[in-house]
Amino acid sequence: MDRARRWIKGALAVTAAAALGVTALATTAQAADINVAKNAGFESDLSNWTCSAGTGSVVGSPVHGGAKALKGTPTAQDTAQCSQAVAVKPNSTYTLSSWVQGSYVYLGASGTGTTDVSTWTPGSSGWQQLSTTFTTGANTTSVTVYTHGWYGQSAYYADDVSVLGPDGGGGGDPVVIPAVPAGLAAGTATSSSVDLSWNPVSGATGYNVYRDGSKVASVSGASATVTGLTAATSYSFQVSATNSAGESAKSAAVTARTATSGGGGGSTVPKHAVTGYWQNFNNGATVQKLRDVPSQYDIIAVSFADATSTPGQISFTLDPAVGYASAADFKADIAAKQAAGKSVILSVGGEKGSVSVNSDASATAFADSAYSLMQQYGFDGVDIDLENGLNSTYMSKALHQLSAKAGAKLVLTMAPQTIDMQSTSGEYFKTALNVKDILTVVNMQYYNSGSMLGCDGKVYSQGSVDFLTALACIQLEGGLDPSQVGLGVPASTRGAGSGYVDPSVVNNALDCLTRGTGCGSFKPARTYPGLRGAMTWSTNWDATAGNAWSNSVGPKVHSLP
Repeated sequence: MDRARRWIKGALAVTAAAALGVTALATTAQAADINVAKNAGFESDLSNWTCSAGTGSVVGSPVHGGAKALKGTPTAQDTAQCSQAVAVKPNSTYTLSSWVQGSYVYLGASGTGTTDVSTWTPGSSGWQQLSTTFTTGANTTSVTVYTHGWYGQSAYYADDVSVLGPDGGGGGDPVVIPAVPAGLAAGTATSSSVDLSWNPVSGATGYNVYRDGSKVASVSGASATVTGLTAATSYSFQVSATNSAGESAKSAAVTARTATSGGGGGSTVPKHAVTGYWQNFNNGATVQKLRDVPSQYDIIAVSFADATSTPGQISFTLDPAVGYASAADFKADIAAKQAAGKSVILSVGGEKGSVSVNSDASATAFADSAYSLMQQYGFDGVDIDLENGLNSTYMSKALHQLSAKAGAKLVLTMAPQTIDMQSTSGEYFKTALNVKDILTVVNMQYYNSGSMLGCDGKVYSQGSVDFLTALACIQLEGGLDPSQVGLGVPASTRGAGSGYVDPSVVNNALDCLTRGTGCGSFKPARTYPGLRGAMTWSTNWDATAGNAWSNSVGPKVHSLP
């Protein structure tokens, strides 16, 4: 939670938000338009591509389409740029796109003869598509397209590059319609969702998912979770593969039936709730036992679970520093809190968390181990606080599998950083929407952040009521129910590196969002009286400051309409 930001995140935060929040301008492809990039999927290794200082290579995993993808490995002095000169037609518009994965990946075009362009993403653990457009000058016949990472960052991956526009005389790679997907199978089914997976198809850049003959989703990978279904109902699913040449025929159908009940987002949590993180370690804040956590807290997130050597699997070890004589004593405190109407959950991640769920096997390992810990200690659910990347496809699968095991009373919370929730295309936001049927609340961390865009497109700085309300508006208007949105702030000036606000500012933001009063310069177009509440890091730092935060914000949350 209390994560220090490196300079690059602070310096680029607004740019990243804008890049994620803006829909790329795309021209409609005409009949004569082709992909003028050669070896666009790196199936012929680095043929037609030039990478700086030997920083580029071709790998067999991860890939977006086909069997190979580009891997660029930046150094402290080199961004690992890989480029290609493509033949273009003067006075023409081209759409440049590529699927990318990794930290700080850029895509751009230079030598256009007009305005050179670039776009970028701060990164994710899954594939996402970057896209931009450029127009060539009156005498331009060649443009250099490129992708690169950033100095000193980890490796990035790129695949299925496209420069779509008129043939400039160089032609393009031949593209054929992909084969029909095979191996379609239904996985975990909740009362309102079904997980699907199939075998990847060579040459496919995407897949369409059909429910009872109607298309309901388009995805980039070989899996999907279909949501919005009716409980105890049978559905027929098919999938097709797509690329620039067209769409394959539909696969053989598979039938799945939704559960009678399950999920629901934590039925034991009150309508308006206060969440607090309890520290299973001593970092200078007041050391507490769970019994010491004030009654204003409705959800207590035990921080943190640990990663194991098995991908996706988590464990939990009680730190002797917190003073429990035995695990039984700790379990008794959990039971006592639950008897008082509180929920105690296990938080996964944190600043140093390294849990990675990026495959079917790791998704199952996560669900199995999380449920085992719930049974062992009596936890009501889990909190997802992964600050080092998240794969929406497989984390969604993992959480739905956990829900199927735990049932309707599962409490599921999330604590993304501000950059993670700027756009519904981000992996964290996609995960929240994917598990909306079982999600209790998203308590975004409104601290340790640079300035960010609000839902009105304006830039707001942390530490103000506008920062809280304008950024919450993105989630409230981006698909989450008001009951699934909370405001996460530090409990004291020592609880975070930056972004602390007085409890009165939090209370004003709560009034602004639920009643339309107490707003700053930003006032939402409508109110959200169902807003879940607020969160703080941490109950320990709150205690260090005399519980000033919970004594002020707690009664406000519990008196919301």
